[in-house]
Amino acid sequence: MLHWFRAVLPREERFFDLFTRHNKVVIQGAHALQDMLQGGDDILVHCQRVSQFENEADNITREVLTAVRRTFITPFDRGDIKNLITSMDDAIDQMQQTAKAVVLFEVKEFEPTMREMGTLLVECANLIGKALPLLQAIGQNVPMITAITEEMTKLEGRVDDLHDIGLKELFLKHRNANTMDFIVGAEIYDHLEKVADRFDDVANEINSIMIEQV
Repeated sequence: MLHWFRAVLPREERFFDLFTRHNKVVIQGAHALQDMLQGGDDILVHCQRVSQFENEADNITREVLTAVRRTFITPFDRGDIKNLITSMDDAIDQMQQTAKAVVLFEVKEFEPTMREMGTLLVECANLIGKALPLLQAIGQNVPMITAITEEMTKLEGRVDDLHDIGLKELFLKHRNANTMDFIVGAEIYDHLEKVADRFDDVANEINSIMIEQV
């Protein structure tokens, strides 16, 4: 009965605008991370860009959480809105943690496998951008939402595989050389994998919202 009552009442739709704004910043952050992983003289510039985008995303997240408190009728459950925007924000937070590690350890070069992981992270961010607008009419878009979230889960699995391959290659490269280089490289791999994990969390939140609404 409550579900039907909510369906016929006018809803505050600006949440979708905020989701879209946030996702655009996440995509920019993913591209900055990808640029960072190319190495070169502009690494610090790209790290700063990641931090800048993370700050912008935090501001939008606060807007969403404020709107949740002040809006009478929300597009879907308030808890789901909070969980969705928080999971999206966690993804770019983890990008910033990756950039911080690069600055802290003064990393100048990155392994090809790391760059491949960065490319997949951009794909994840773009897929979220495709899924979010579909939540405005979930009943009509179940197959598409399902396909997108399944693809995101596959990408997360590919990043996991690259993480393991990269660690093995890193070990073989440094086992008779500089142990610190292996430790630092492993730290970067772990951070990149965690970004993918956070994107998978977003996919799970989207799936959860879809299931509750159909």
